[in-house]
Amino acid sequence: MSKLKNVEYGLEKIFEGAKDFLPLLGTDYVEFYVGNAKQSAHFYKTAFGFQSHAYKGLETGCKDYASYVLTQDKIKLVLTTPLHSNSPINDHLAKHGDGVKVIALWVEDATKAWEETTKRGAKSFMKPTVEKDSDGEVVRSGIHTYGDVVHIFVERKNYKGQFLPGYKKWESDYNPTSVGLKFIDHMVGNVGWGEMDLWVKWYEDVMGFVNFLSFDDKQIHTEYSALMSKVMSNGNGRIKFPINEPAKAAKKSQIEEYLDFYEDSGAQHIAVATDDIIETVKQLRERGVEFLPAPPKAYYDDIPNRLGVHMKIMHEDIDALRRLSILVDADEEGYLLQIFTKPVEDRPTLFFEIIQRMGAKGFGAGNFKALFESIEREQELRGTL
Repeated sequence: MSKLKNVEYGLEKIFEGAKDFLPLLGTDYVEFYVGNAKQSAHFYKTAFGFQSHAYKGLETGCKDYASYVLTQDKIKLVLTTPLHSNSPINDHLAKHGDGVKVIALWVEDATKAWEETTKRGAKSFMKPTVEKDSDGEVVRSGIHTYGDVVHIFVERKNYKGQFLPGYKKWESDYNPTSVGLKFIDHMVGNVGWGEMDLWVKWYEDVMGFVNFLSFDDKQIHTEYSALMSKVMSNGNGRIKFPINEPAKAAKKSQIEEYLDFYEDSGAQHIAVATDDIIETVKQLRERGVEFLPAPPKAYYDDIPNRLGVHMKIMHEDIDALRRLSILVDADEEGYLLQIFTKPVEDRPTLFFEIIQRMGAKGFGAGNFKALFESIEREQELRGTL
């Protein structure tokens, strides 16, 4: 068997079922609405190894909000906070707490992307708008998706600036080193009871995506809770959006807990890729990032059985994975390593996943039970199970 290497997604089409009429080149940025962007930026720099990139606020002539742009390899996070009590951003914060507002998608033609999606039924958030400065021009447009989340299409082929017009380079004397995060692998949305298939159809019809993996409550359940999930992808696999909905069970699932505290559908977690999960997780732990508790020892004893033939080419030490609580799963094409943080907000809503794909294209289905039991232990502590 040939040596496995980390999965990288190019621009070639790998999912034939995707109509791909946009087409999408990748994730451009993810924007959070937060209560204090300055402090949030410090957290993501210190804990997650992001670097200062760009800034917009009072010093750049923006009187309504402040935005800090952070980068790590291909990942761009934008943290935005309102500067006045009458800002509509406050409505988002009051309802949801800190959370994801914008999942921005990089396109060749933002006007065409808006036209193609709105004519297929998308509700417009932002008509195609040309933004200019001395570094060129960017065209952006946007549509609403589940909850209060929006997709903004970003066309930047005629722009050479730092981020977007209106932003300046953010110089900082405080520059923690990267922890090795490379790009956004996928982003998961939680939707309400009975809404998953509605949004699956929306992504198929409006965005040209394909549903390439499905999990029901018979596959994703524990003694107490259950959920259903369908994974949507664009044709080249760079944009993957699993969509979860709760399922009936004896107690309250993590999806119900999220919906209760976020008070709507929304982005549940952001999965970020690394080439060396052991080193990345070591550094994140040293910097104070908290992860879900480890599964029992029996989980790690069973790894050789679950990996099967891939065990011969797995070079990570199982004891090292156990010490760091990293989970392992395999499919026909290889194996993957993954770990999940505890929620990064006070409300039990948004969290991060760190993932290393060694050939595998799946989502850790073999880990669902162990993962959910870890989450349930946390829910029990919060009194929300």
